[in-house]
Amino acid sequence: MKTLHRFAPVAAVGAAALLLASCGSRPDDTAGSAGGSGGGDAFKACMVLDTGGVDDRSFNQSSYAGMEAAKAENPNIEISYVPSADDTQYTPNLQAQVQAGCDTIIGVGGLMADSMKEVASANPDQSFAEIDSSSEEANVYALQYNTAEAAFLGGYLAAGMTKTGVVGTWGGLPIPPVTIFMDGFWEGVQHHNQQKGTNVRVLGWDENNPGGGTFANSFQDQAAGRSITETLAGQGADVIMPVAGQAGLGAGAAAEAAGGNLNLVWVDTDGCESAEQYCKYFISSVTKNLTDSVKEYVLAAADGEAPTGSYVGTLENEGVGLAPFNQFDAQVPAELKSELEAVRAGIVDGSIEITSPSAIAAS
Repeated sequence: MKTLHRFAPVAAVGAAALLLASCGSRPDDTAGSAGGSGGGDAFKACMVLDTGGVDDRSFNQSSYAGMEAAKAENPNIEISYVPSADDTQYTPNLQAQVQAGCDTIIGVGGLMADSMKEVASANPDQSFAEIDSSSEEANVYALQYNTAEAAFLGGYLAAGMTKTGVVGTWGGLPIPPVTIFMDGFWEGVQHHNQQKGTNVRVLGWDENNPGGGTFANSFQDQAAGRSITETLAGQGADVIMPVAGQAGLGAGAAAEAAGGNLNLVWVDTDGCESAEQYCKYFISSVTKNLTDSVKEYVLAAADGEAPTGSYVGTLENEGVGLAPFNQFDAQVPAELKSELEAVRAGIVDGSIEITSPSAIAAS
């Protein structure tokens, strides 16, 4: 079984690839492609995006950045993407890529799981990969990320940085790829309370009461994101982690309007690169290394060695992590930085247990 290699740290290679995606030539928010220029037949790698567009400052953008990085390393790879306006487009978009003769097709987002299963089972000779979902189909490679581990660090950091003793988190939709972040954040705060004798409260989510969680019911509605963030801030939260793609940008607007009384923890990517206009409010970001894992997959597939089975990004293999503190580096106490390193080591060696029901076992 071919497996993906250990990736370079998110803050280095992953960030550089995302910078390429953010600042380089970017197609409009419609179907886009970049042809191969090497010798021989080009390898066609196609991506079906989730809602939010290719410039969503989150998982679509960083996933497609992996395609761009693969093409930069191997010019004989031809890349393209198709956006999805809503979930009714998942199946026809995937099927259209099969008909277009793509050599491999990557679906972005766990919401696409049913459509991926339908199309993959109907096309057993077609190579697929899916981000943020497991798969039982032999021709679908699953790219998953145990972000509960990294979000645990984000929660511990938030608990160590709050001045009000109240932090918060909210999501786009109540689905496992979202709630796994929220679980980890909540657990990290509880661990800080246990270890440091604090009593930091978490608004918007309780792992033991998921039905009471706070969600925008959208990955795109920035107005809803701002409203939720302002509500949590009004209840005392001064550090908030939105898990909502573009809708999370509403939290940035709320932080900006708060005049320094509200800070954030971003997710998926280093917010200081993907949403740089709000960098001054991001203490850090809980990242999943979508860019490098997609890049590795596409390069392997183009070499005729497409991985099979699944990949799970963890703290240990650097598939998930905590981004640099960036503009907050001088404000995060040295003691807290040391504690975060110890917590990370504890998660990796198993002495600190992640209890999230959405946690993903390493493959």
